[in-house]
Amino acid sequence: MVHLTRDEIDHQAMTEQVRRGDCGAVVTFLGTVRDLTRERMTVALDYEAYPAMAEKKMAEIERATRERWPVGEMAIVHRLGHLEVGEVSVAVAVSCPHRGQAFDACRYAIDRLKELVPIWKKENWADGTTEWVHPGA
Repeated sequence: MVHLTRDEIDHQAMTEQVRRGDCGAVVTFLGTVRDLTRERMTVALDYEAYPAMAEKKMAEIERATRERWPVGEMAIVHRLGHLEVGEVSVAVAVSCPHRGQAFDACRYAIDRLKELVPIWKKENWADGTTEWVHPGA
């Protein structure tokens, strides 16, 4: 499952959603808004996307991940809109038969998402300035 949302990400529900009896490992990655970016104080982030293309790319990442590892279930969700420090901006949950596979698959998925998916963020700095950047930059 891949999804963009303007609502809070229910990462506990995502983790439960990917659990399976034939998979002994579940790895969940949470990306959160941090308060310091490149030595500058961040007060909030704004995320925007081209939804049709972003979800298409996210689905491609899910397919590629499943081709490389024995993924039981997988979920990728990214927030859009205004997020405060500490809020979850992206979550990836993966189940696999073994922990090494689950860790590798989850890392691959989030790394590819950051590289390929057309989602942009605007850094809102403490000094009142802003800057749009690609999250993978």
